[in-house]
Amino acid sequence: MTPRLALHTWTLDTTPLSDVLRIARETGWSAIELRRIDFARAAASGTPASAVLDAVKASGLPVACVGVELGWMTAEGEERRRLLSVFEESCGWAASLGCATVMSPVDKGVGDAERAVASIREVGEIATRHRVRLALEFNALCEYWNTLPRVRDLVRRAAHPGCGLLLDTYHLGKSGAAPEALDDLEPRDIAYVQFSDVPRAPKPGANTDRLPPGQGTVPFRELFGRFAKKGYGGYMSYEAPNPEAWARDPVTVAREALLATRKFLD
Repeated sequence: MTPRLALHTWTLDTTPLSDVLRIARETGWSAIELRRIDFARAAASGTPASAVLDAVKASGLPVACVGVELGWMTAEGEERRRLLSVFEESCGWAASLGCATVMSPVDKGVGDAERAVASIREVGEIATRHRVRLALEFNALCEYWNTLPRVRDLVRRAAHPGCGLLLDTYHLGKSGAAPEALDDLEPRDIAYVQFSDVPRAPKPGANTDRLPPGQGTVPFRELFGRFAKKGYGGYMSYEAPNPEAWARDPVTVAREALLATRKFLD
């Protein structure tokens, strides 16, 4: 089965959302991935979330995933209440769009496993109420939750059906994970997939240096093959923020990335 490919809005960050929706559809992407900031930017310009939802629905593009705000793993007090409310709001947006997945990066600071496990169960309950599933993403640039095994173990300890793993080829590559790192995952562990390539000479700490498949060091054929062997049938989202790409024609960027990806799926 050919994977369904989604375009992440961060890939065309300097392009208005209305144009990103049109470009994704016209260049052949199967779906769009929305970020929390897409709604925040609209609100800052006086456009309510309901209007954003209506515009996305009118585009005819399915929504692969909706992002939530990070920080809920260890937040306390009023900030925790705010983040949980924000999490619930994003779940509601996803549900209204017919989207089954919300995603969140891990917290950036020092890890507290017990607190994180309890938090995963709490947000898992919120996600389940909205009939969506959280995909939790490890981040190779974070202080502690920066490897697949650490976050995999968290999700397994939490053992909540409302939460699984987000596997991003960029963070797999930056963390030094080989394709074999996926072999001990269970199919149910994988909730969502994002992808982009890692430069051959990455700058330390860089996060917006992502490239289309085939331009860097990520072994896409091996990784895509392992996703398929695990039975993953969800969307794979192209998340490739890069100022060099933002300075180019967004239609060309979207079309070239899709063609580059399909070469590794043939």
